[in-house]
Amino acid sequence: MLHWLRAAAAAILLLAAPMAHAEEHIVRMLNANPDDPNQTNIFDPPILRIEPGDTVTFVPTDSGHNSATKRGMVPDGAEPWNSGLDERFSVTLTVEGTYGYVCVPHLEMGMVGLILVGDYTGNFDAARKVRQIGGARSAFRALFSEVEEGAQ
Repeated sequence: MLHWLRAAAAAILLLAAPMAHAEEHIVRMLNANPDDPNQTNIFDPPILRIEPGDTVTFVPTDSGHNSATKRGMVPDGAEPWNSGLDERFSVTLTVEGTYGYVCVPHLEMGMVGLILVGDYTGNFDAARKVRQIGGARSAFRALFSEVEEGAQ
């Protein structure tokens, strides 16, 4: 009986170990960049690098925003999300890859972001090729370029 209890305790510790290191990251949804008031409707930070199992919380610092994955910009096996308007929303990302997300009301104005989970390269090129509209096109182009420049 004691052997069984020790084995069960060891299994619980092994399963809980990866979760013990999970972190929570905050992404603020803002009407304007505090460092550049000419840049409006932004996610701060616009690019987030995290590990599998980490949680991202989107905080509606200013009203009128949401967070939603962009179709074609999530890795295979990952769940898309679409928060409510002005909703504080958390998502735990366990699948490695590149996640592109937008503020639906401000998509055409370029309110977009990227989350890079672990080895994000698996769907990076496919996410980069997703067709965009309006300001989202140049905003995503700039974010992808920034990631590539940082990888050098």
